[in-house]
Amino acid sequence: MRAGSFYQNYREVKLLVVHCSATRCNKNFSVEALRRCHLARGFASIGYHFYITRDGEVHICRPVHQIGAHATGWNDKSIGICYEGGLDECGRPVDTRTYAQKCSLLDLLRQLKTDYPQASILGHYQLSNSIHKACPCFDAKGQYRGL
Repeated sequence: MRAGSFYQNYREVKLLVVHCSATRCNKNFSVEALRRCHLARGFASIGYHFYITRDGEVHICRPVHQIGAHATGWNDKSIGICYEGGLDECGRPVDTRTYAQKCSLLDLLRQLKTDYPQASILGHYQLSNSIHKACPCFDAKGQYRGL
């Protein structure tokens, strides 16, 4: 039996869904601000399992054994990962990930793929043709195809 990591759980996880916070790259959006935003939307807490701030810090927001609140219709079978940003200074969707965020996201996805080797990695907009948003503002499926 292979030892799992800290993140492993016994919920069937088929998807690792990458999101952006849809906030401007020139404005800070801390994990506390994200929590306030999600509470205001009626969530019990942050809907994502992980949040990666611009400095590359990975914040554990919701235990992976709990169902997330990040992608309607997909939450029961997915883990949600969000990075701070996704909009340029004018509010247009663009990949604003810092080098630190790219490194942290890659490390996190590698670990999660170790724990859930059958899980596919997709960006939020790639879940369905009915999702009409740019989130996470880059091609997560293509970028992480080799993991």
